[in-house]
Amino acid sequence: MQGQNAQLETQAGLAAFVGTHGSDATPYVRLIAEDFSVLSGADIADIAHFMCVLHGRHPGVIDNAATKTADDAARDWLLEATSGFAAERAFLTKLTVAAGPISGVSGDDQSNAAVLGQRKALDMLSHSDRSGCAIGAAIALVADWHLIRNILEQIALRIGVEARSSILPSIEASSDLKSRLAETPALERALNFGAEQLLNQHRGLWQLLEARRKMRLSY
Repeated sequence: MQGQNAQLETQAGLAAFVGTHGSDATPYVRLIAEDFSVLSGADIADIAHFMCVLHGRHPGVIDNAATKTADDAARDWLLEATSGFAAERAFLTKLTVAAGPISGVSGDDQSNAAVLGQRKALDMLSHSDRSGCAIGAAIALVADWHLIRNILEQIALRIGVEARSSILPSIEASSDLKSRLAETPALERALNFGAEQLLNQHRGLWQLLEARRKMRLSY
């Protein structure tokens, strides 16, 4: 019973960590969760396009983490996550095409450049030689993606794209892996650092998307 309670606490800990630092911490995501109908076609195109810019390229965060992580405990999770996110990239591409092109929100729209900068930051993070950093980022990506996926599925329904079920590792499996990898305080700090940096980029993306929406509404 004690082992089961500890496992539940770890799972709750990761969920709370991602809830505090990830996509759900942003006002825009909470607005979408309350009323998806507030999104215009341009808002939807933005979400699909910029999420694809950030995570639609191969190799990505999880693929890079797989090359940096030799721990046997992570092998099965990484295989499942790598395969699962390959399917998510294909899904993102379909959404981006179906949603149509984005439009500039000002004469000097630097949004695409900003997200390309975020992608570069994630690339550097997932190539980090600091043990635990890359896999921490990958775990956070998978955990936060479960919430992002809910939004993408609603977009798919709106624009007529089939949304097959995600095959990414569960939050429970991701929590368990993070717990097993945190063998020392130094490793735990590296795992948390990687996770925090990944989630920072997700929050930044949603903030940019919200700013673009507000600018369109102000026209």
